[in-house]
Amino acid sequence: MDASSTMDPELIAALFENGLMGVEVPEAHGGAGASFTAMCLVIEELAKVDPAVAACVDVHSTVVNNTVGFWGSEEIKAKYLPLLATEAMGSFCLSEAGSGSDAFSLTTRAVESADGSYYTLTGQKLWITNAGHAGVFLVFANVDPSKGYKGITCFVVERDSEGLTVGPHEDKLGIRASSTCPVILEGVKVPADRILGKVGE
Repeated sequence: MDASSTMDPELIAALFENGLMGVEVPEAHGGAGASFTAMCLVIEELAKVDPAVAACVDVHSTVVNNTVGFWGSEEIKAKYLPLLATEAMGSFCLSEAGSGSDAFSLTTRAVESADGSYYTLTGQKLWITNAGHAGVFLVFANVDPSKGYKGITCFVVERDSEGLTVGPHEDKLGIRASSTCPVILEGVKVPADRILGKVGE
């Protein structure tokens, strides 16, 4: 897979079928309800065979699933955790061209609608793991740049959202089968109830 820079779709399906994408997700939401230590052991065993697969599962599970589980409302958890545990890969969209290690300087904007029912996201994320296969994206955007990092907010964005585009796969030196792509947001409207935590937090 590394030679062709592609992840076998049948392998991705098998990861879900064998419960490896929902190890820490509570049983009530379709997961195994196991511990973080158990998740680490799964990733370690996968890495012995293929680091690209381990990276895919790691970001999906320990970053995306846990972020939704820790900060999602009950409604968000009820809707997205079962999907993430059984069929939809997750992607964590934080890095940008000018804000890799300095995440606080991200420039992606989220503008609240006049009636407060939705936000419009505009910007570009780079080097996003799992982007090529993801069905659910956690996108970080600033709702009020005048407040600096205190304006940064995380939104749950679905892949079929109008205005969301996944760019071409990055041609990396290693772990090539792990999908790493830019994610472009051009006026993507996201309901206000898909914010993780609170605005600016």
